[in-house]
Order: sequence, then C-alpha cells, then structure tokens
Amino acid sequence: MPLVDLSMVEQRYDAVREVLDGATVKDTATRYGVDRRTLQRWLVRYASDGLAALADKSSKPDRCPHQMAPVIEARIVELRRSHPGWGPRTILNKLRRELESPPSRSAIYRCLIRHRLIQPKSRRRRRADYKRWERSRSMELWQIDVMGPTLADGTGVSIVTGIDDHSRFCVIAKVVARATARPVCDALLEALGRHGIPEQILTDNGKVFTGRLARKPANVLFDRICLSNGIRHLLTAPYSPTTTGKIERLHKTMRKEFFSDNSFETIKDMQVALDRWVVDYNNEREHQALGDVPPIRRFELARPVSLEVIDGDVEAEEEPAPRKKVVSRRVDRAGRISILKHRYHVGRHLAGEAVTIESADGLLHVTHNGAVVATHARRHLVDEDDKMDRRPKHVRRPAQPTKGAEVLRIVDKHGSISFAGTGYRVGNHYRGQTVGIRLVGDTVQISLDGTLLRTHRARHDKTKEFGALAQPKGKPRKVRS
Repeated sequence: MPLVDLSMVEQRYDAVREVLDGATVKDTATRYGVDRRTLQRWLVRYASDGLAALADKSSKPDRCPHQMAPVIEARIVELRRSHPGWGPRTILNKLRRELESPPSRSAIYRCLIRHRLIQPKSRRRRRADYKRWERSRSMELWQIDVMGPTLADGTGVSIVTGIDDHSRFCVIAKVVARATARPVCDALLEALGRHGIPEQILTDNGKVFTGRLARKPANVLFDRICLSNGIRHLLTAPYSPTTTGKIERLHKTMRKEFFSDNSFETIKDMQVALDRWVVDYNNEREHQALGDVPPIRRFELARPVSLEVIDGDVEAEEEPAPRKKVVSRRVDRAGRISILKHRYHVGRHLAGEAVTIESADGLLHVTHNGAVVATHARRHLVDEDDKMDRRPKHVRRPAQPTKGAEVLRIVDKHGSISFAGTGYRVGNHYRGQTVGIRLVGDTVQISLDGTLLRTHRARHDKTKEFGALAQPKGKPRKVRS
C-alpha cells in the first residue's frame, strides 16, 4: 500500500477522533509524538469551532487591555518627528499636559523603536549610577569656557560661554573673532555688570584664564579681574573636562539646537541670533536637571548684588631695564667652562684660570682680567639666567691622592703610562705630562699636581714592583753611539 502524506490538520483530526473513540489522551499523544497538553488544546478547539480550529494560527492574544491607543501613538510619532532632539522623557513631559493618563516612559521608548525613530540601546546605565554635583544656591559658582564654531564661509570664531552651576542659567554667550585675553575678559566684565559678582569662577587651565601653570608664573588679566572683585578663581585638574561638565553640556545643547540648523555670514548676525536663543534657553526651555522648569526659576531666587565691577587692567608701567646676570667659572684642562649643562670653549691657555661670564642680549661674554676672551650665543633660555649660579649636585671635588712612595711616569701618545710592565689608562688630555703613581692596597692611584686622576685595580706582576719602585723616574733611555 503506497504511503500518503497527511496534512497537519488531518493528523490533528485523526488524533482527536481516536480520543473521541475511547483511546486515552496519554497513549494517543505518545503515538503522535506530541505533548498531552497539546492534544488537550486540540480537543478544546475542535469542540469549540470544529475542524477549522485545528489549523495553525498566530499566538498573538485576541485583545491587550494595556495596549497604547492609536491616537496616542500617532501623537508620540508626531512630536518626535517635529523635534528630533526630544527623547522619551521629554515627550512624556509634553503628554502629561495633554492627557489625563499618559503612557509610561518605557512605552514611549518602545513606540519610538517600532517606528524606527530611535535605535535600541544594548545597555543602559541605571539611574543610581549617575552622580550629580551642584552648588546649593545661585551666584555661588560660575563655569566659564570657550567653544569654537565656524561661519558660513568656514572662518573660525570663538564663543565665550558661562553658566551658573546651581540654576544652569546661561550668564555669558559672547561671540568674538579670537579668544584672546582682552575679548574674553570683556565678556566677563559685561556679565558681571549684568548679573552681579559670583563668589567663585571655575575654568580650565587655558592661558587666557590663568598663568599659574606657565614656566614663569604670572597673574594674567583674567586673574587680576577676579582678584580685584573678590572672586575666587578655581582651576580644573589637567585633562579633566568632566569637572566643568555643566558648561560642556551647554556646548552640546548649543551645537545640537542652535548651530546644527543655522548658518551665519558675519559675527554680528551670529550674536543677534544667539542672544535670542539664550533668552529662550533661560526663560522658556525646560531643563530636565531642574525638574523640567526653565533655569530662570532658580536663578531669580538669587539675592541681588549691587557691587561696582573693577577692571583688572591697569596702566602699563615702564618695564625696568633687564638686569645682567654675572657668574664666575674656572676653566678646565680642555679649555672649557660649563653653564647649565652646556659647555663653551674658552681656550686651553686659560686652563685653571678663573673667568667671569656675563649674560646679556642673548650672548655670553667671557672675561679674564678685565678683557673679553670669548663670546658665545646663549644656549639656555633667558628665564634660566637665575639658575646660572647653581652647580650640579652630582659634581664633587676631586679626592686627594693617598700619601706614600710615588714614582713618576710620562703619559704616552695613547694617553697611558707603564708601571711594572703593565699599561694603565690616564686620558688623552694628559698626553706628554708627568704623572705620579702610588700603590694603595690592591689599587694603583694616578695623580697630577696633587689631584687624583684615576684609580685602577692592580693588574701587574707583584714581583716586578720592586724594580719599578727602585727607579722612580723610570729606566734611563739608551743613548745611541
């Protein structure tokens, strides 16, 4: 008998008929290779709707009581497309004003994913993982920084920005051609005259803000303004932009909501449009970090301060004439002197003599007995002139040779001497000079004019020391007939 393929519905119908004819559910389910609970569902469906109920159907429930209404879903999509920068939280705040029972934030998030308006996040940080730091009241701390947008023609400009740490109120938004000291300080003075004087100002370590970290520390104009008005100027740690996180977040909002959709031909046009945006940011735009209220609601609670703003720029006084730096050195045997690890040649004829070195106009003038004997271009920085008196800590005075029996030897052309049939190195600088040799324990000391030059471990034959010491001045030279 040929095999016949039965459809899925026919197989289920056969299983149901067997059970109805008296077979047990367990045995029938085992024979057809399904679970007994599956067979029981087939029986219920067959009893309710007949043979058609045994066909495959979707597992989707017939009704979902908590499903979002199509009208609300359409409104969510409309808000997102009208404002691409709004997320689920912002859309929820808008719907709370329109609906009595708005959907949850997670429902809005899933709705945006279904319509492919946002990308699902693989991992989201928990709210407990975030740490927020802010001052307890307004006008206690301002954060100030500089950002750099461009004009329509690609010309780079700078915007001096400032924000109140507690209220997130934008206190400075000044467009300048270049963020140099005077334009940045003018923007600060304008903000101080409009809003008052804060207790502290936090900035990064830029040169326009501070000169404390420079090679030669100084008070720049920004520091002088803070000092004159009683403001404590705080600095962030190097390479720590998260310390000024609120002003960095303002820059992100400004790029996303203002510069992404606008282009300007001149600095004046950009400033006019930016002023309008700042007014809306401070007075109308809801800030999530403040509980979805505008920053003005917090900033207006600050106590009015009526203090006169003092400009830190003072009249430039005549700079005193640069003071000449004069030090003294002793010329070594190679005819050189050392200044701050740099060596300068003076002349071997002055070896051992004391000379005077004067630093002026980028030159080093070397004087001996009132006469200039050499002039060199200065190799160190002018700021290091005050360190010319400092001597290297590792340089020590040469040790004195041990007293005792001494023999004399002439340094050969290779910079060595011969003692007891063994050569010992002295140095090429001493070629042709007569040096003294002493035996100290197992070492050989070589000295010149009371100064110890070298110390070597004895390598010669001990039996030949008597002959070497017996002729202190060496063997007499043979005279040819």
